[in-house]
Parts: sequence; structure tokens; C-alpha cells
Amino acid sequence: MTRKTVTQGYPERTVKLVVPFAAGGSTDLVARLLADKMGPILGQTVIVENRGGGGGTLGADAVAKAKPDGYTIGMATMSTHGSNPAVYTRLPYDPIKDFAPITNVVSVPSVFVVHPSVPAQTMKEFIALAKAAPGKYTFASPGNGSLGHANIEQFMDLAGIQLLHVPYKGAGQAATDALAGVVHAMTDNLPSTLPNIKAGKLRALAVLAPQRSPVLPDVPTYRELGFEEMSEGGWFGLVAPAGTPPAVIKRLHEAAHKAMATPEFKEKLAAMSGIPMANSPEQFAAQIRVAIEKYRRIAKAANIRIE
Repeated sequence: MTRKTVTQGYPERTVKLVVPFAAGGSTDLVARLLADKMGPILGQTVIVENRGGGGGTLGADAVAKAKPDGYTIGMATMSTHGSNPAVYTRLPYDPIKDFAPITNVVSVPSVFVVHPSVPAQTMKEFIALAKAAPGKYTFASPGNGSLGHANIEQFMDLAGIQLLHVPYKGAGQAATDALAGVVHAMTDNLPSTLPNIKAGKLRALAVLAPQRSPVLPDVPTYRELGFEEMSEGGWFGLVAPAGTPPAVIKRLHEAAHKAMATPEFKEKLAAMSGIPMANSPEQFAAQIRVAIEKYRRIAKAANIRIE
């Protein structure tokens, strides 16, 4: 009689998908859509658990320290596996050594917006205003060292302008003050910002993505505006704790790709302006390394450090 290994019959119970941010954001929406489609393919329920805090570090750390048996997986983002490793001096996890990449899932554009009171209809006009009055115009971010902060620091460096950074405790608070005109500008994921753009409460000036968004066809990308280095939006992908058996990674990889190929997943992703990013574990690992190096350069240039 042979002894059953951990990979035989996997999964035999519920799989937990940890989202390192609060419910309702873009990462959470993608995770819930993916979990809903992966469950029937795996033959077990995939539940989403939100573990927000620390700019995504708490949730990522929970995944890193989970038992590597495939029953706890997580959403890795450009924050948890890109900007955070670049700015935190004491990150509780190693973004490379502590995880086994499964697949990237989606790239979601971010958008630079200003309050309608700002007398700039285009990014060119906004840059001119900022150059004429260094430090006058403010921008909100979800927190010091956050992805939004790092992206605007890179933009300021490339554009040769100086904006005043106003950090908040989360994207929700930053958006509230941007809508009220307390701050002049912010950058955030397009899906969560789009309703306010459509309602005329915020004005979109640039999209951080490889190409223009179908939902904002008149808004140029940073690349079109001459900022070639700013061409990639944020991404969300699946990871497992390091040491998870290769057979389990393969099973999760196959299930995720089948889920992403379903018509409903594609339709809902398109409605969010999401760009499919399905790839191999090796390709996703390479993307993580590229993101870390990119944000290390930005953090060094802008002197962004979080103790």
C-alpha cells in the first residue's frame, strides 16, 4: 500500500486566496472574479480573505509564512512585489525567496487626475503650471512609499517639476480629499477612479499603461507624452509560499489559466480596463525582479525610505 503524497488528490479542501488590501479595490475585484472561476475547475471552493495593512505588507507576509501546501495562496501586486521591497528598510518578507510565482493575471492601468479647479485641460498645460510655480500644486498618495507615491516621484523627475506630496492612510482617504479639492492631483487605479472621471468630478490627464484605455480613448498614455520609462501599469498575479510542491503549482497554474480563458472573466476584465497577463511561473518571476529593480532606482533617486 503506497502512502499518499500531499499532491495526490489536491485540492481536497477549501483554498484560501489572500488579498493584501481591503475589500472593494481593484486587486480585490480581480481576486474575487478569479476565485469564482477557479473553484469549479479545482473542484473545491476558493475563498478570498482580505488582509490589508502596511501598504500590502501584512497580507504578503501572511502568504510568505503560510504552510506551503497549496491551501493558502495570495495576490502579488506591483506594490507588494515591486515598490514595497524598494522602499521598506525592514520588510518582513523576501519578495523573491519567500514566494513561488504561479502566474501573472492582469495589468490594470492607473490614471493621473486633477480636480476640475486646476486650470489645466491637458498634461502639457499641467506641467507648464507646475514649472511656473514649484511646490504650489499638491498630489495625494495612499501613503509615503506607496506605489502611487513612487509613480508620481518618477513622473516629477522625468518632467522636471516639483509637486508637494500629501500622503494619506489609504487610497480611499486620498480620493476623498482629491474629490473635495483639498489636494490638486492624484494617481490611482483606473477602475476605481473611472466613475468620478465620467461624472466630471476629476479630470484625467494621463494613463499609465502600454496603450490607451478603451474606456478613456481621448486620454494619452505617459509614453505618448514623451515619458518612455512610464509605460507599464500595475499588475496583480498569483503566488504561493516558497516550497509549495511543483505539482501543486502546476495544478494552480492550469486552473488559473482556464479561469482566465472563460468568456465571463474576459468580459468583466475588459469592463475594468484590465489587460490579461497570463504567463508561466518563470515569466512572472522575471516580471517581479524587473519591478523591484525599477522601483529601487526610483526610490534611490527620490530618497524614499520607510523604516
